[in-house]
Amino acid sequence: MIVLGVGASHSTLMNTHWEQTSAIDEATRFRDGLAEARRRIADAAPDAVVIVGSNHFRGFWLDLIPAFTIGVGECVASGESGTPSGPQPVAVELARHLTERLVEGGFDPAFSARLQIDHGQSHAIQYLLDGLDVPIVPVVVNVFAPPLPTLARCAELGDALRATLAKRPERVVVIGSGGLSHRLPWPDWRDPHGDDEEFMVSAWLDGRTSWSSYDQRRRAIIRAATSAINPGFDQEFLTLLKAGRSEEICALTSERLESVAGNGAQEIRTWLIMAAALGHAPADVISYDPVPDWLTGMAVAVIDPVIDPVIDPAFDPAFDPARSPA
Repeated sequence: MIVLGVGASHSTLMNTHWEQTSAIDEATRFRDGLAEARRRIADAAPDAVVIVGSNHFRGFWLDLIPAFTIGVGECVASGESGTPSGPQPVAVELARHLTERLVEGGFDPAFSARLQIDHGQSHAIQYLLDGLDVPIVPVVVNVFAPPLPTLARCAELGDALRATLAKRPERVVVIGSGGLSHRLPWPDWRDPHGDDEEFMVSAWLDGRTSWSSYDQRRRAIIRAATSAINPGFDQEFLTLLKAGRSEEICALTSERLESVAGNGAQEIRTWLIMAAALGHAPADVISYDPVPDWLTGMAVAVIDPVIDPVIDPAFDPAFDPARSPA
C-alpha cells in the first residue's frame, strides 16, 4: 500500500555551487523543505520507495529512449556533481511484480535489469532518503527527448501504480523528482542549431560509454544559461496540487508546457505520476522559491493519503493554461 507521496525539485547545483548561490535564503528554505519531507518519509516507515525521475542522458541515450523504464535488478547511480555513486539497493521482487502487473494491464513499460540512473533519481536518494535503510524501485521517465509521453499517459501510469501497490503488503512511498519551471540550454535533438547544440546532441548519441568526457563542456553550457523561471506557472501548478486537482495539468500539450514554463518543466510528469499514484489527494506544499542561480523553481510537497491538509479556497483558481504567464 502507498503510505506517502513526495514531490521535490532537484538541482545538482546544490552540491557544486551552494556557496555561490546569491538567493541563499530561498536555497535554504528548499533544503529545509527536503529535510522536512525526509522526516515525514521516515515517520511513514516505508518498506520500499518508488522514485519516479527523469533521465539527463547519463543512463539512456539517443540510441534507445523508452517513454517509461522500471529498474528490476541492478541499479547504479552515475555520481555526477556530488550525488550518490555506485550500486543502489533495489526492491527487486516488488519492481518485477509492478512491471508484470503493468504489462498485464496493458501499459507496456520498458524494464532494465542493469539500470544506470543519474540525479533524476539520485538527488532524491541523497536528500530524501539520507540515512534511511530502504530499497528503491527506480522509474525513469523520458522528458527531454521528444516525442515525450503525454501528460495524460503519465497520469495513467500513476493510476496503474496506485492500483497495483494497493494490493501489496509493503508500505510504499512514491517520490516524484524534478521540475518545476526552468529552461535548460538543451536543443530538440531533431533540429540542433549552432556548435553548442550540435555538441549536446553528439554527447547524447555517443556518450553511453564515455559520458564523463563530455561533462565539462556540457556543464559550462548549462552554467552559462540565463534563468527562465515562471513563478506564476509554478504557483498555479502547486495550487492544483494543494486542491487535489493535479490531473488538470493534463490539459497542456508538451509544446504548450514548454512555451509557458520551459523545457525543464517537462519534468512535472514525475510529480503528476506521483500525485496520480496518491489518488490526487490534496498536497501539503512545504516550500516554494525561484532560485535563479539554479535556473529552477524549487518546490517540495507531500501528499498524505490519510490526513488531508487544509486548503485555502482563496488560493484555488481554476487552472487555465492560456492565463499562465510565459
